[in-house]
Amino acid sequence: IKLAQIFSLGMNYKQQLAALGSVVGTGLTIVSLWKAGIYYVEPGHRAFKFNKISGVQESIVREGWHMKLPYFERPIIYDVRTHPKQIKSITGSKDLQMVNISLRVLFRPDSTQLFQLYRFLGTDYDGRVLPSIVNEVLKSVVARYNAAQLLTQREQVSQKIRDSLAERLRDFYIVLDDVSITDLHFGPEFTKAIEEKQIAQQQAERGKYLVEQAIQDKRSTIIKAQGEAKAATLLGEALTTSPAFLELRRIEASREIATIMSRSRNRVFLEADTLLMNLTSGLNGNLERKTAGDQ
Repeated sequence: IKLAQIFSLGMNYKQQLAALGSVVGTGLTIVSLWKAGIYYVEPGHRAFKFNKISGVQESIVREGWHMKLPYFERPIIYDVRTHPKQIKSITGSKDLQMVNISLRVLFRPDSTQLFQLYRFLGTDYDGRVLPSIVNEVLKSVVARYNAAQLLTQREQVSQKIRDSLAERLRDFYIVLDDVSITDLHFGPEFTKAIEEKQIAQQQAERGKYLVEQAIQDKRSTIIKAQGEAKAATLLGEALTTSPAFLELRRIEASREIATIMSRSRNRVFLEADTLLMNLTSGLNGNLERKTAGDQ
């Protein structure tokens, strides 16, 4: 009934208000039923319906507007995009060292099994499952490696954690996209032991260097002594066989003395004996007498 017809039927004021209220009520009822009969799934989400009579429906719907039975059905909507979660754990290594490890887990619900996930875990599945499963996997994997291997084989450890965790989460209808170790450190006792080991290694290297240096110094001293002995032998042979060598030494010595005296402020005159000019006079006589005796 149109509003113009209501006011043109010759009704009194109260009847017109009643008719108008009926029309408005009918319209509101239709709008309410329409709103109650549709729902919207946002991008990155999936949904299924829960029926109060038959229970969970296994049909998964994608983004967009969808129909439902008002008051009998309601949509269960899941965000199927990848979610990050930071989880910390304290566990023991193979050599009984306490390890503080932090994981960054990227996960999402299996979009094809949302109804199963809802049946067993509900919508807050990540808070119920992830912490316990991650701690279980961490303890299992870390216990296979000692402390040194956890540091040197970090990528291999991360891969083992990823494989084991993906297999465990699959049983709970959760898909694991990635796992990365964001922090890994040991207790203060292990840190102190590492520092002491490094200090001991440095001291050992320094001791090795000192020993090598002492050996080189010893070799240098031996070579120097051998050189001086050889020089002394050659000098003795030169003095014995060549008087000219001694004459050369005498000239060099007198030249050095003269140079030193020339730089002095006091001017003095020195005899040839003082300048070692006659250093070989006695030696030459002795050599001549020795040569005559040999003949």
